[in-house]
Amino acid sequence: MCYHHGMTSSEQPETSLIHHRMVFTGTGIFTIRLLQTLLPVEKAGDNLPESTVAAIFLMCLDSSFSVAYPLIHESAVAYLEQACFERYSLYRRVSRISHCMEATCTFLKDARAEGDKNWHELLELADQGIDAFPYHQHLPVVKECVQICSYLWKFAQASPLLRSESQKIFLKLLSHPLSPVKAETYSCTLSILKECLGVQNVAKPASSICSGVHFLLHSRVLYEISMFGLQDQAREVSAAAKDILLYLLKGRLMMTAASWSRFNEALYPVIPILQSYASTEDALGNCILLISEASAEKGDEVCSLTARLRAALRLLFTKHHTVRNTAAQHLLPHLTSAGGARPTLDSSTLSCLPNLYVLNKSVDIKLSNSDKSYVKVESVNKLYNILTSETVDLVLRRSAAEQLTIVLQDSSMHAVLKALGLSDKLISFITECVNNNVASMDCLLEPSICMLRKLVFADPSLRHSLAQQTSLLIMLLRASLLIKEKQGDVSEAGALMCILLFDEIARMDVWTDKAGSDTGLSSFSLPAAIIRRYNLPFQAPSHHAVSPYCSVLPPYSDLLSLKPAWEALQITWNTVWHSGIDGLLEHLRGFRSDVPEFHVDLVLSESQAVVLRISNLRSGLQDCVHAVRDASSHSTVTFAMTRMHLYFLIERLALKSTAQSSKNILQTLSWHNAVERFLMVRPACHQDERLLVDIVSFLNTFFKQNQSEQDHQDLKWLLELLLNQESHTLLNLLLSGEAQTHTQIQSQGEADKLQAHLSHRLQRELTGLFNTLLLRMTHTSDRMCEVLSGPFASELSLRLLQCLRLSDAPCFYGLPSLERTLRTMAHVTALPGWSTHTPNMEPNTLCLKYLSGLLEVISSFYVDLGGNSMSFMGKGVTKNAVTCLLHLSHEMMKQSQNEDWISLWSLGREQSSDEQSAAQLGLAWLIPLWVDRDPEVRCASLAVGAALSSLERGCVLLSASCQNISGGLWATVLNILLERQECSMVRREAAFILQNLLVMPMPANAEEAKECAWQSPCVHDEDSGLCLVGLPALQALLYHWQFFERVGQMVKSCYTGRHAFTLSPPPPPANVTQETDLNDSLKHWREMLAPLNQTQSSGSMSTSSTLIPSGSSSGTHSPVPTPGVIGIQDTPVNRLTAQGQSDTDSSDSALTQESHPRGRSEHVAIVTPHLLLAVCGLLDNLLAVLPEFSLTAFKQNQILQNMASVVDAAAISRCVNELRTPLLPAAMEDARNQVLSSVYYVQSLCKLLQSAAIHSEDVLFHREIFKPLLNNLISILTLSVADLDAQAQGAVLNTWADVLMLLATLLCKNQAAVGPSVGVALGKHWQRFSDTLRVCLDQSGAESSLYTSTLQFLCVLFTEEAKRRSGGRTEDQASSSLTAVLSSEPGEVTCELLLEQYEKIPFQDPLKKMTAKALMSLLACSSSAQSYACKAGVIDSCVERMKHIYAELHLESVKPGKSTHRRKQVENSMRELKMILEILRNCLYQHNESKTVATELRLAAVLMALWPWFLLDDLTMTAALELLCVYTASCTVACSALCSSSSSSSGSSGSVQAVLPKAAVTNSLMHGVMKLASQVAPDNSSIHSLAFALLANLAISRDCRGVLLKSNFLQHFLSLPMPKAGGRSSSSATEPLSLWLKLLLNVSFGEDGQQMILRLRGALELLVGLAQSKHSSSKPTILLILHNICFCSANKPKVLANDKAVELLVSCLGSSSSEMHTIGASALWALLHNNQKAKATLKCPSIRLKVEEAYMSARKDEEQTSDKPLNVYLLKCLRNLTHIFSS
Repeated sequence: MCYHHGMTSSEQPETSLIHHRMVFTGTGIFTIRLLQTLLPVEKAGDNLPESTVAAIFLMCLDSSFSVAYPLIHESAVAYLEQACFERYSLYRRVSRISHCMEATCTFLKDARAEGDKNWHELLELADQGIDAFPYHQHLPVVKECVQICSYLWKFAQASPLLRSESQKIFLKLLSHPLSPVKAETYSCTLSILKECLGVQNVAKPASSICSGVHFLLHSRVLYEISMFGLQDQAREVSAAAKDILLYLLKGRLMMTAASWSRFNEALYPVIPILQSYASTEDALGNCILLISEASAEKGDEVCSLTARLRAALRLLFTKHHTVRNTAAQHLLPHLTSAGGARPTLDSSTLSCLPNLYVLNKSVDIKLSNSDKSYVKVESVNKLYNILTSETVDLVLRRSAAEQLTIVLQDSSMHAVLKALGLSDKLISFITECVNNNVASMDCLLEPSICMLRKLVFADPSLRHSLAQQTSLLIMLLRASLLIKEKQGDVSEAGALMCILLFDEIARMDVWTDKAGSDTGLSSFSLPAAIIRRYNLPFQAPSHHAVSPYCSVLPPYSDLLSLKPAWEALQITWNTVWHSGIDGLLEHLRGFRSDVPEFHVDLVLSESQAVVLRISNLRSGLQDCVHAVRDASSHSTVTFAMTRMHLYFLIERLALKSTAQSSKNILQTLSWHNAVERFLMVRPACHQDERLLVDIVSFLNTFFKQNQSEQDHQDLKWLLELLLNQESHTLLNLLLSGEAQTHTQIQSQGEADKLQAHLSHRLQRELTGLFNTLLLRMTHTSDRMCEVLSGPFASELSLRLLQCLRLSDAPCFYGLPSLERTLRTMAHVTALPGWSTHTPNMEPNTLCLKYLSGLLEVISSFYVDLGGNSMSFMGKGVTKNAVTCLLHLSHEMMKQSQNEDWISLWSLGREQSSDEQSAAQLGLAWLIPLWVDRDPEVRCASLAVGAALSSLERGCVLLSASCQNISGGLWATVLNILLERQECSMVRREAAFILQNLLVMPMPANAEEAKECAWQSPCVHDEDSGLCLVGLPALQALLYHWQFFERVGQMVKSCYTGRHAFTLSPPPPPANVTQETDLNDSLKHWREMLAPLNQTQSSGSMSTSSTLIPSGSSSGTHSPVPTPGVIGIQDTPVNRLTAQGQSDTDSSDSALTQESHPRGRSEHVAIVTPHLLLAVCGLLDNLLAVLPEFSLTAFKQNQILQNMASVVDAAAISRCVNELRTPLLPAAMEDARNQVLSSVYYVQSLCKLLQSAAIHSEDVLFHREIFKPLLNNLISILTLSVADLDAQAQGAVLNTWADVLMLLATLLCKNQAAVGPSVGVALGKHWQRFSDTLRVCLDQSGAESSLYTSTLQFLCVLFTEEAKRRSGGRTEDQASSSLTAVLSSEPGEVTCELLLEQYEKIPFQDPLKKMTAKALMSLLACSSSAQSYACKAGVIDSCVERMKHIYAELHLESVKPGKSTHRRKQVENSMRELKMILEILRNCLYQHNESKTVATELRLAAVLMALWPWFLLDDLTMTAALELLCVYTASCTVACSALCSSSSSSSGSSGSVQAVLPKAAVTNSLMHGVMKLASQVAPDNSSIHSLAFALLANLAISRDCRGVLLKSNFLQHFLSLPMPKAGGRSSSSATEPLSLWLKLLLNVSFGEDGQQMILRLRGALELLVGLAQSKHSSSKPTILLILHNICFCSANKPKVLANDKAVELLVSCLGSSSSEMHTIGASALWALLHNNQKAKATLKCPSIRLKVEEAYMSARKDEEQTSDKPLNVYLLKCLRNLTHIFSS
């Protein structure tokens, strides 16, 4: 790797660079993948050699590699971190710098872009870009930063945070360690300053120009420029700094007042620094001198009077005599302003002023900082008292002052003295000495100044306050002159003056954001430049020897010298500079004309450009395509194709994601035309043939890798290319290759070896390509590819048939060639309909030729050679041949019209002239294959048996072929199924054979066996001579084999995981001792792993199996074959060991349980869901033929419970989620296979459970079985199928259909046990279940089984919910949960889904009726659904449709003659009308809003018009009456509409009047209903009952009661046949009576109705007589009628006159029924209310006594029944009766 990487860095030919780069990339990826497999990352440091670490380091630094293969690069970095931290640190540095360089280019791009900008992000990018200056040296970044800073400081409303961040960047640039960066910063700053404050702007308003320099008007910026810019060693920097300051100092006229004030404020702290450059020789120095001039005009001065005084005093400490002289002149006005003070300002005094503080002596200003003081506070107080006492002699006071000076050297005593007021006292001493002409106090002057200096030095706050006192400063100056005059020491005075004058810059934390405590310096320190440029009287602590804003650059020279690191930085810079790798590649190709404006060292070399093009997948593939298209030689094409092939292989090794794969990139390029020309011509020479090999090999890799739905365009291109050629060049090459091979086998010379090898290779590649194409065609959903796949398969099948030459003896066959041919034949035959597209041959003929050839292969290579037990050479031949036979069986089953084709599968038909021997041989050749050593051969051969056994003739042949085997066919297959060591895919096929055998009609007893042709199974007991045939024999077999017990164990051991092996070896068996050698232990491990590998299936579902419909235990044999295919893998499944029964000879194998020796521990193969899937079908068929026997076995072995526990919805959901996330192809395939196996198992389980539920009502309803199963089923129902591939989505949808059918069946069979759980589960997950419903209902056209299952389930679910609603039952959790859901928004959504389907399905479609039933059920149970339907116009559309039906019926009725067509038309219209009436009924059920809409639409008038047709059809009449009952319930408006005539209804609607006929004035719906009710009722007439129920509803309305009165309908009650007294009443008399009583009860609720009843002559006597008869079932209703009658004042005399009526009411007081008790009391109270005659009549002792007794009894029960409204009302009635009787 290091070698090849180094070669790519040198200048070499492009082909050499490509070679080295591809080798480096491939080797690097292989190295990392190998390390990932063998070496954990944490172990890398101890195990990786130095050379490997060096190679990994190069991979980490390779930018192109990291972009192309990010996952591999990430792993390489992880290994480098553990292996060598030093190199990893170097890589991290390169990564950080690369990031900064990216930020630099991004900053430049964003800064120069127009429009709004994200300033925070820009500043962050700029800050990162500054750190990378040593590498990119791109100075335009500086200009952009300075301009941004200037822009952000222009506006007053700018964000303070933005200002602060931009200023930090500006200061960072001003103090940058690299001189070019610093010089560029000062230059750009000066340019902006000149642009804003230059003389060219003199005519412009200052407000519009000066804001651009606001970013300079800050003390930190001025501090940086003054302190470090002016003294910079680079001349261009110092000159620019001088110009900047000069422009600012002279810019008064160009600035606004606010800006000038802002400048003065910023300049004030910097004045001490500027004054160090004061001079009379240059412009800046003179300008600085003007700051301290006292004669400046107001407004023009730079600073205030105090500041000017301080500036003038400060100049006395400069080293230039001329400046000090100027300062003395500036100080004169200040000194002369205070008259009367000492000393006198004569010439001698003034002459010493310039040199006043020029001293040779340096004062030591350091103080003691020890925490412990040796001075006592009492002594200090005494000394202070002496000093301040005016009575004490001056000598003592001076001595005390000198002692206090020594005490103040200890800083811990400062607080004590300041608390005593020492500082103020000292200032007063100095003032007194200066202002008084008496010299008595002069002795205290020097000590006072010394003490004040020490206090000021240690206390910053005191220093700040004293520094701004002008009088004090002048006082100190005069004191200094006074001391100088007296020849004293001025050093202390100079030190104090200096400390006060440099207070502005005396602390470093003023210029940074750090606190002063963090600096580690004293409270007073000066910048190093101040100490150096001034003549200070003391040695002060210093700070800021360098700029505080200067960033320290990390070492960078090592990276600049390290070539891999520098190349990585170069590529990073160029990539970002050109806006990505695509832009860079375009630039390198010369498509861009702009010349790079960055540093020349960053420009890529030619070799780097080539490496970039190679490393970028799109660029590299594009170059390859161009090279192939423009190639002029074989070598060029070969080189390009090899390079493309390497891209694909390297990518596969790198496990790169599909979205960024080479295949996806190549599909966007026009590569078809480039390759096509080499595929259209036949090879003419060795070079052509070799080139074709390379191209075909690449095409094979292309179609194999990252298979997706997007491949259909490439697939269609190649298929069209193969089929559109007249000569079929590539297909015919198969024949020429076989011919050459055959010839060379016969006589192969030395000269032909090369040609033979090339021909063999071409054959391998061609067959591999065709196999891949055939596999891809089975997974494509593109219609064009599906159309082309058939002709391609047929054409290929013809060529393969010609390749299959079997005229020679087997010893002369070329086994590899034959195996390749058979493998391709297996792929061809796996495609459904492969034989139907041959132009010159019938499908049956082609299938027969294939059958003949394949049987000959089996005969030659297996039967004649004794199977694989004799030879290993035919293993691949046998496996592929058997697989072809399996696929051929499905094709022949599909193409043949009868079962005669099965007889053609007898192997001896052509070989033997004796027909009898041939018939005896039959399918015996198939049985040895069932015990082959290869599990795939066993699986495929059993699958052939399953396919053949799906037909009756096949079962007979198979059974006859096993006659010589002990136990026959049944025992053979049962042994394979129940063999625990056999792999699941083999056992699954055995289960399918048994499943098919159970379809055969078997005799149930010996009598039936005599007449049945199928004498299987047959069990013969040699000891007893007993022979059983049919179902008894089947039971005996199942009992003998312990079938159900072993199936139960099989279910318990099912493994549903994805990977069935671990990396840790299992513990050895008990019989393995410690002496067992290593080989034995490894052998044990292999044996444990062997079954795990054998469970891998070779493809999808491979058999035809037949399922017996539930309930059909016997009957005709009508199998329904389900074709399937086995997908053949080019590479056999990895098997560590082969497992089978090849130890025994196939001819006499008994396949008994003793086939395996018991001397060693038994290894059990894994049971997979695919095996259980087949077992479910087998158990289902067993349940159909032996229901009671099977159900008992299920319960005893808990088979159903264990099978239900296998379902894991959480695992299915995880795999479904994996299918939606971008995974590696292998992981995606694993997840898809697990989803398919799981949902296929759920499908079979649901069918089995459904059959079990049908045969037994209690087998599934135990809580421990059903509840976990239900949770899993609901979870499966709520899976999201969005973004799944077609196969997975179809499997899930089919599973939903079976799950819904199972739930519907369970709900129908046992609602009480299942309903609550289902309601709760759906209520919790209804939102997701609603999404499932949407998907299911959208399948009405594509997947009708799912659609019908969904509707059936919804019907059952909603119907039960409607029962709860009508019964008012809401006590259980299921009802409350599901009802709450359906009564809210989900109910509306579900209604919308059903309505959408209902409206788009035509009435002739059977699904229309099912959809309508589901919609009706929903409307009956959901008020929100009713509201939505009403708003959606369902009622409007129904009424409108009824009008159309009326018009159609009317039109048919007026046509002359009769015909069958007209009768069918009328019947269809009546069926549709009935459905509409039922939908309307449920829309109006307990929904007032819908009833209002129906009234507005004149529903009654429409029904009135259709009434004659209702009378002709009882079912439609029943639906109409049910609708009217619902419509009129609790709706007086609807009742009024029914009793009024259609012409008088409020119907001015033109549409209604146009459709409906005009009726007579007396004609109304109520009259029609009364006519129905008045007829003699037939037995159990629902129409008669519904008519009375409707009249009962109408009787609530006053209008309807008026119609009843006028029509004398109630007179029919008097002529009603009454039940015979004392005898049993017949139903014919009881039911009409009950109907009449309910009608009279509703009539009695109105006062007019009460009178109507008593107007019927004899009605009262009849009612009383009925109540007193033994027909007690109607007594409560009669009493209620009498009770209501008593409330009418006009009826009271008639009731009172009837002694029997009064006696009946009084007798109710003694009834045990609380209801009758209350009715009697209420009726008596009603009679007595406001009726004196009643009081007189009823005030007899007996009635009074009964009332009192009833009252007392009610009072006793009051405490227990106080919460019942009926008892409360009873007590109230009795209390009032008692009061009335006692008054």
